[in-house]
Amino acid sequence: MKVATMMKRSWILAGLVLVARLSALGWSGNEEPSSKLNFMVVRDYSGKPIKNASVVLHPVNSKGKQERGGYELKTDSDGKTQFEGVPYGLLRVQVLAPGFQTFGEDYDVQKNEMDIVVRLKRPSQQYSIYGDSSNPPKQDAPKDAPKEEKPQ
Repeated sequence: MKVATMMKRSWILAGLVLVARLSALGWSGNEEPSSKLNFMVVRDYSGKPIKNASVVLHPVNSKGKQERGGYELKTDSDGKTQFEGVPYGLLRVQVLAPGFQTFGEDYDVQKNEMDIVVRLKRPSQQYSIYGDSSNPPKQDAPKDAPKEEKPQ
């Protein structure tokens, strides 16, 4: 009786291993479609690649809100990076690189493979009410300067 029980257990174990392997290989019938995304990050003004740019991917829910989780990728010396297994649906892509404006856009992933080219711009000049040349800032008198007396 022990031999029959052991044989039965070994068949059950073999079946479970087979199911686990098929699931890991993606052969289960309930798998969601996924995409391969190819990114290329270049300078807007010259088209030259930007290496070590951060490409951040965030899923977006049906209400347009960014969900928790995500992935961060880095571009290689050719400004390229890729990611496989992205589920179909909305995806928020942010690209950050030192010396460039941050890029952000939502993409609707609905293909097996997508190529996304991101052109980063140089930072633009910031405007401030404090730096306006028509209204120069007041100059405070030095603390050591003698105080003016008012005429009486």
